[in-house]
Amino acid sequence: MCAAVNNLYCVGRNYKQHAEELGNQVPVEPLIFMKPSHAAVSLDKAIIELPKDAGQVHYEGELVLRIARDYVLGITVEELVDVMALGLDFTLRDVHNDLQKKGLPWTAAKGFKNAAPLTPYIAFPDKEELEGTDFTVLKNGVEVQRGNVKNMIFSLQKIVDFIAARYGLGKDDIIFTGTPAGVGPTVTGDSFELYWGDKLMGTCLIG
Repeated sequence: MCAAVNNLYCVGRNYKQHAEELGNQVPVEPLIFMKPSHAAVSLDKAIIELPKDAGQVHYEGELVLRIARDYVLGITVEELVDVMALGLDFTLRDVHNDLQKKGLPWTAAKGFKNAAPLTPYIAFPDKEELEGTDFTVLKNGVEVQRGNVKNMIFSLQKIVDFIAARYGLGKDDIIFTGTPAGVGPTVTGDSFELYWGDKLMGTCLIG
């Protein structure tokens, strides 16, 4: 079971190389979208069922924040966040591309059941550990993504301030903070391992 989730915010195109690999413009302010809270499931030795009749499904590995208290103006991200996880933002890529061309919302491509699996949480690290630790995604035993907060276009502080000012931010909200380069398709039988540094955070098998 996944811990209780209130609002589930996601940041799009927060790594320059990822925006470029998909042929998208690099944003000048955080690009925020949402997933239904029902999309959140456990990524802990899990079997994840994904749609099989909607074209390609892509994985996007991300650092995920959990908000511990209601946001107040001037609060730091260290005061606001108690724990973090790693997650996979599963995306129906063909559907997503079509929605973008039509200027339509992304929910159909991003909000399906099981679209936001999360590893177990760990304590939110200090700035030195955050910037000194990479997170990685292994698909079928091969590293496909590597990210670090230092390479984000928008800092974690900028992200929480932006979301709070426009949409509100409170206890048990979670934020997928963006994916680095290396996204790609996944099919039934693929396995994923998510690491924070050398620590294995969670695994799943695509069913």
